[in-house]
Amino acid sequence: MPRYPDHRYAACAIALTILVSPVAEAQTQRIRLDEWRFQQGDPAGNTVDLRYDVRPVVERSADGKVADAMPDAAVVVDAANQRVLKPWILPSANAFIADPAKRHVRPAGDPGSDVPYVRATFDDAAWQRVRLPHDWAIAGPFLKDGPYGGMGRLRTWGPAWYRRTIDIAAADRGKSVFLDVEGAMAYATVWLNGHLVGGWPYGYNSWRLDLTPYVVPGQRNQLSIRLDNPPESARWYPGAGLYRDVWLVKTRPVHVAQWGSVVRTPSVSKEAAEVTLALSVDNDGTTPATVEVTSDLYALDANGARTGKAVARIAPVRQTVAAKATARFDGRTTIAHPRLWGPPPTQAPNRYVAVSQVRRNGRLVDSYETRFGVRDIRFEGARGVLVNGEAVTLNGVNNHHDLGAIGAAFNMRAAERQLEILREMGVNAIRLSHNPPAPGLLELTDRMGFLVIDEVFDSWERKKTPLDFHLIFPDWHEADLRAMLRRDRNHPSIMLWSVGNEVGEQYTGEEGAKIARELVSIVRQEDTRPTTTAMNYAKPDMPLPAEVDVININYQGGGIRTLPGQYPGFRAKFPTKVLFESESASALSSRGEYLFPVSGSVSGPVRPGSGGDPVTHQVSAYELHAADFGSTPDREWSAIDQNPGVAGEFVWTGFDYLGEPTPYYTSRSSYSGIVDLAGFPKDRYWLYQARWRPTLKFAHILPHWSWPGREGQVTPVQVFSSADEAELFVNGVSQGRVKRAPYAYRFRWDFVTYQPGEVKVVTWKNGQPWASETVATTGAATALKASVDRNRITADGRDLAFVTLDVVDAAQRVAPAAKPPVRFRVEGPGVLVATDNGDPTDLTAFPSAVRHAFNGKALAIVRADEGARGPITLIAEADGLVPARVVITPVPPG
Repeated sequence: MPRYPDHRYAACAIALTILVSPVAEAQTQRIRLDEWRFQQGDPAGNTVDLRYDVRPVVERSADGKVADAMPDAAVVVDAANQRVLKPWILPSANAFIADPAKRHVRPAGDPGSDVPYVRATFDDAAWQRVRLPHDWAIAGPFLKDGPYGGMGRLRTWGPAWYRRTIDIAAADRGKSVFLDVEGAMAYATVWLNGHLVGGWPYGYNSWRLDLTPYVVPGQRNQLSIRLDNPPESARWYPGAGLYRDVWLVKTRPVHVAQWGSVVRTPSVSKEAAEVTLALSVDNDGTTPATVEVTSDLYALDANGARTGKAVARIAPVRQTVAAKATARFDGRTTIAHPRLWGPPPTQAPNRYVAVSQVRRNGRLVDSYETRFGVRDIRFEGARGVLVNGEAVTLNGVNNHHDLGAIGAAFNMRAAERQLEILREMGVNAIRLSHNPPAPGLLELTDRMGFLVIDEVFDSWERKKTPLDFHLIFPDWHEADLRAMLRRDRNHPSIMLWSVGNEVGEQYTGEEGAKIARELVSIVRQEDTRPTTTAMNYAKPDMPLPAEVDVININYQGGGIRTLPGQYPGFRAKFPTKVLFESESASALSSRGEYLFPVSGSVSGPVRPGSGGDPVTHQVSAYELHAADFGSTPDREWSAIDQNPGVAGEFVWTGFDYLGEPTPYYTSRSSYSGIVDLAGFPKDRYWLYQARWRPTLKFAHILPHWSWPGREGQVTPVQVFSSADEAELFVNGVSQGRVKRAPYAYRFRWDFVTYQPGEVKVVTWKNGQPWASETVATTGAATALKASVDRNRITADGRDLAFVTLDVVDAAQRVAPAAKPPVRFRVEGPGVLVATDNGDPTDLTAFPSAVRHAFNGKALAIVRADEGARGPITLIAEADGLVPARVVITPVPPG
């Protein structure tokens, strides 16, 4: 059973078969709905209006809009006399609207009940069988012509349907039944047994619908979900489909409410930690219920399993819960000598779980687990972010939600692999750009010890793309914000709530500040952690920055284009507020693509012949160029180091991501990642590692040294290391010994002449030998070499193995320019899920079993069949090269 942090029930089951004891049967059951039938498009000849609302007409689609362009005012659309579904969907938000007078009343009727796809009698045998999480758009094909490079050149829009039956036993009569959706892209509408239940427009949030009025116990019930993600709805690849888990939840009438626990640690020291727990209990019944809640606290091990006996207990709390009402049960206790949660390497991400039991008239009716961490995070203007009293510099990155070749369909192992790669670089903080994440990602950041900025919106009322969230912000911002806060508020990794990213309201003065004030007020009603919004335009004297608790600026620290850096102004205006860069750098590069001539500066825009190739659409890997609004790490660090009051940075971005391929919108994916889309580090990785792990002894040389045809030509060499002195040798001849200058972050030898052989660097730090590295000219490619991140994976139909394929010469050295087509196949009880190579220009569909290597590397992703036994062998072949194979062993779950 997967573990998630906030709403763990004691009685759970996976898939459809549930074996529970009589005691557990009285409690809540969560059943993951994995298997569905899927079909794109509405029924042929459908005349029923299934739109959520009337949308503006998009006259012309375009790519390449400047990423920091000012957002536009919304287009007003006359929806009068339009029979859309919005009035029936809005009541789904009522539980998250604080003012009862603003809640929505459902109209009579069930629009869509006549659509064949919602009827139990409809035969969907010809539909595609799919298993959640499911991103239907990631399979492609890529759109080679026309716009939509900004959305990854993948078609994500248009109606799509999911159907399945759910079993509601006769014994479930009298229970409450809910549908929990962790994420659906987008404008979801749900029917059960032909009745319109409700829905949720925002594709990134998690939400619940009450199925109870529509279920028929003792028979199979027909569940149908329609999604209608619009085009022009995002500035990046949004994904498509039911791309996170979906659950059927069955409870007794008295049960813990959705996201119904709040754990806080108001007082923390090494000697003791005060823990408060507020548990909200719903009574869906028609009579009052006398309820008692008890809670025991346990320590968790590194894998999230309970250890030993309870470390503390909250005294029983008893009260009466009125019919059709909710009551809150408050308790507190003390943990002696607590194991604190904090970011490695100086701290450890220790966690606890509160196990709450709900009894009605002495009978156990529900059990609920709340994972949490004991930690004290403070924000002080002069000292920055303090975790358990230690000032922690934020070595952060931004990440979008796609997982490369598997798209937006959330996968724990794929996300964990990304975090492992980032942690090795020295990352200790993640900004979730720019939307609520999958719950499993926060389980990982809790377990691995990353600090997190949880962000809810990319836009408010002003639009960045014609059909983005601004269309529903007026109706849904309160519900969406409260839903994210309630779902995520027990995660110890979350240090800060962000209510927006580069919103257009930066430009509207007090009008925009008023919206920020409302959003911040909502956060303060739900949680005690501070608020922020990321600003790429607002300046210190504008109204918006004053409304948030922490100052986040995007690119303004080092200065955007010719504008001066804004650190001094913000520090002077807000001396008591923590200040850091929520998006820094936005350097651009293609892994292993070194273009000549090489710029003599450390930061400049990509232009033809200066960092960019307008024919191949590759960007130089010398790491000297950036987006027009950004800069390289060197310029960012110089600004930070000259402004010591800055608490750190979040680089744009940790990984390349689908969409937003500045500066070449014919490509599929971005160039801004420190790591490419396949998970292979670019040279910039070692530049950041030298900064963020200064005690790690290494020296990284670039470029490679295999340049047939460049003999006698200038081929600059650079070295990334935390050393302070370095000497470079080409075939044993010194090219000079260099001391690092103030505010310099790389070693450069700009006039080296290429000749085959080897390049060696020797470095020193504080006068002592530090590290050395050698790069040699390689021979012709002779073989393929395969390695796997883990050779044992769980046979649960979800776990993944990531196989790196290297093209090597006779000495087993990677051939750095090799790009042969590689054929992959799997033997045994597994499947080839996808392939990739990190090339942003490669428009081969991800499921393809044939993939060109890109600069010596390719990736294959393998999944074991559910219940698989026996070895899985991945075989890679290419004409004229010795093939490679790797064996993966599936192991049973548990």
